[in-house]
Amino acid sequence: MRTVTASEASRNFSGLLREIADGESVLVVYRGTPVATMNPVRGKKNRQAGKNTLLSRLEKQKAEGRRDWTRDALYRDS
Repeated sequence: MRTVTASEASRNFSGLLREIADGESVLVVYRGTPVATMNPVRGKKNRQAGKNTLLSRLEKQKAEGRRDWTRDALYRDS
């Protein structure tokens, strides 16, 4: 976790948000006292891990159901 002062966070807020979006956690201190932590809601690392988990599960699954439809049939108005 990276530590920044409140004034540093204020001066470089947009850059700090980019770092957080990339997965970095930040501790903000004011006069030497921790006052806030900022963590990514959905970091790229978490998103990629989720994709990898889903793809590996899908690769192991056997395809089920009929495959007698066409692309045109999907878009045909009924």
